[in-house]
Amino acid sequence: MKGLIVRRPFADWLVEGRKRWEIRKSRTRVRGEILILSEGYALGKAELVDVVGPFTPEELAGHREKHLVDYDLLREYSGGKPLYAWVFDNPEKFEEPVKVNIKRGSQVWANVEPVNGP
Repeated sequence: MKGLIVRRPFADWLVEGRKRWEIRKSRTRVRGEILILSEGYALGKAELVDVVGPFTPEELAGHREKHLVDYDLLREYSGGKPLYAWVFDNPEKFEEPVKVNIKRGSQVWANVEPVNGP
C-alpha cells in the first residue's frame, strides 16, 4: 500500500482528524486511501481527496485551523516558493502503530509492507 511520510506531531494530527491539510511544496496526482507513516510506523490511514493552491505562507496563515503549522515554519519551509495543501478526509488512527519497511531513501511516498513478528 502507498504511504505518505510525515513528521510528528503532524502525522498524529492527520490520523486523529485534527489536521486536514498537509502542506507540501508540490502537487500530487495521487488520490485515495493512503497510510500515514512516521518514524518507521504506519500510524493510521486517510483519504487524499484534493490538492489546493498554490499559496504563499501569508495566505496559508489564514487557514491555520486546517493545517496547524505556525507561520514562521511555513515561511522557512517555503523558501520563497509556492506551497500546496494536500486535503485529507476520513482519517483513521490505528489502535497500535504498525511497524513497516520503508525503502531507504524514501522522502515523500513509500510503498510499504507490514513487518511480521517482533
